[in-house]
Amino acid sequence: MSRRFGTLPIVERLPGATVLNEVARPHGPDAAALDALDEATRAIAAVLDLDEVLQVIVDRVRLLVAARYAALGILGGHGSIERFITSGISDEERAAIGAPPRGRGLLGTIIRDGRSIRVPKIADHPDASGFPPNHPTMTSFLGVAVPVGGRPIGNLYLTDKETATEFSAADQRLVEVFARHAGIAIINAQLHAQVRRLAIVEERDRIGRDLHDGIIQSLYAVSLSLEDVPDLVRDAPAEADRRVDRAIDDLDKAIRDMRSFIHGLRPEALGGTDLGAGLAALAEEYRHNTLVEAELALDPAADPGYGPDGNAQLLQLAREAMSNAARHARARRLRIELRREAGFSVLEISDDGIGFDRSAVTDPSHHGLPNMRARAEAIGGRLVIDTAPDLGTRVAVWMAPVVDDAEGGL
Repeated sequence: MSRRFGTLPIVERLPGATVLNEVARPHGPDAAALDALDEATRAIAAVLDLDEVLQVIVDRVRLLVAARYAALGILGGHGSIERFITSGISDEERAAIGAPPRGRGLLGTIIRDGRSIRVPKIADHPDASGFPPNHPTMTSFLGVAVPVGGRPIGNLYLTDKETATEFSAADQRLVEVFARHAGIAIINAQLHAQVRRLAIVEERDRIGRDLHDGIIQSLYAVSLSLEDVPDLVRDAPAEADRRVDRAIDDLDKAIRDMRSFIHGLRPEALGGTDLGAGLAALAEEYRHNTLVEAELALDPAADPGYGPDGNAQLLQLAREAMSNAARHARARRLRIELRREAGFSVLEISDDGIGFDRSAVTDPSHHGLPNMRARAEAIGGRLVIDTAPDLGTRVAVWMAPVVDDAEGGL
């Protein structure tokens, strides 16, 4: 049974994207030029980091048509240049020039018109506005829009053809084909960056849930076990000593769990493949750290077979429900049951506490309901909560068991 834990697809090829041998080959360039175009498009397609792909694009296009200088301007929301990447000019020369262009003069014409411009002398073009101080002298010019979905997202600028006095029509066609691939590569890298950001947010949420449902709950249980120690010191000193010793042991375990958590490992009790053993460990921990009696009823045949990741989700969900019984429900008895019912695996945690009115809950996070629901959904399960004031609470996860292909089917 295959599940996906919050992943997003990566675009390796956008709708309508083409590889070189699928496009109409431009007329004019010889086989060497086409080979260079093929190599350049493959090079940019292999890069997924946005900053890196922008630099590779501008480096490759400069070599493609033997330009001394090349630049890539990425357009912002108002049609001005928000990023300007160069090739053929040193960092020192860039710094001496000052601020990058914003899209005026000849560069602005390409932005406004969205069409290629090829001129033998920049100074002769009516829209040329001259160069700022410390700018290298440039003569011949080729500007091409970088389109995606029919709209330009940037422009390629090439100057000073090194093997001729000006860029040719064949050069222009090569760059126009390359620009279409460049647009796809840029969008692809942007999508990868977005996926990485989403993954970071998702991982942060997961870490928050794991800390809340695991280590933090363990520490809270220790604090509960120590609440009446001052009275026990006076009335039952031996029990007070035992309670303090258990608290020290549990704190040591929490420290080990935190170290494991930091290193990307799961706490030992929740890391095994056996769901029943994990539930038994939780029940034993619960008995030690609370005044609530914990009853365990496990049917080994009811294990849904979700493996370590799915079991970890279920065990953390169970820990959350058990913690609620101790913290909020004032329960005296708690039952943990794993059973088969109507073809489903059901994990149910029930208590005899005060329950609560779900319609009156203004902050669902107070009972960890969003965390439990997210964990159930992560394994394809359905969370059912049955509660009412003074009638206790039942938290159940209904799951479709994993079916071994060897059991039947084609």
